[in-house]
Amino acid sequence: MPLLSIAAVALLVLESNRKLRKRVRPREERYLQNGSVAALALPALRLLLLPGMFAAARWSNKNNIGLLAMLGLPKWARYSLGFLLLDYSNYLWHVLLHKSNLLWRFHNVHHADLDLDLSTAWRFHIGENIASVPYRSGAVALLGVPANLVLWYEVLFEGCTAFHHSNFRLPYQLERLLCKLIVTPRMHGIHHSIVQQETNSNFSVVLSCWDRLHQSLRLNVPQDAITIGNPAYQNPEEQHPLNLLRMPFTQQRPWQLPDGSVPEREELPNKRQLLP
Repeated sequence: MPLLSIAAVALLVLESNRKLRKRVRPREERYLQNGSVAALALPALRLLLLPGMFAAARWSNKNNIGLLAMLGLPKWARYSLGFLLLDYSNYLWHVLLHKSNLLWRFHNVHHADLDLDLSTAWRFHIGENIASVPYRSGAVALLGVPANLVLWYEVLFEGCTAFHHSNFRLPYQLERLLCKLIVTPRMHGIHHSIVQQETNSNFSVVLSCWDRLHQSLRLNVPQDAITIGNPAYQNPEEQHPLNLLRMPFTQQRPWQLPDGSVPEREELPNKRQLLP
């Protein structure tokens, strides 16, 4: 969509001029690697996931089924609650990607990136996007979300995904305010840490309230203290696109560094306090 393209260009310029984290790998090298993975995954998103969700929504709307239809709400309430429930279902899907051994094989491709920037927002294995079709389409049908809302939510979903994966350093005080409502680059940077307790936090996609609700929120890690990635996949030579596409079908390594140590961090106070 033109709107998403404009947002992506703007974020690319912003993260190039106001970096939040220092790069580990050359930008051009990573763009080629992540772009190659995305070249297969994005068509699955456009040709399977979006049509599947829209068709599920139209079917449930036409047959007047789903949670929202049962509640008999006025239009404004149906759209408002529908948005919240859609976003909550995606929080749960993200948690499932981390908790399911099978799904993690595919999601690991995203987390094994050695840097975190705009290109990471599209570095998803095609298998993950295909696996999301039955879950997200089923959620739409069970909730009875208006079909038009599904399309507009997806625009916001993709825009927010690009935003919080970006390496854009927002003014600190502004981000402190923003992260009370939505997921921000500092907040999501913690989610991509090699410390497993931090990776298993901050699962929200658009609204940050779901992490607050489930006590999975963690904000108290400075960005310069974070090493991005999966500790078992820190070798840059393994970032070749063919290796990334094969990764889900190979033996998954334990969450530890090559020397066998497990990355840990001393528990910091003020878990919900965003640090610079």
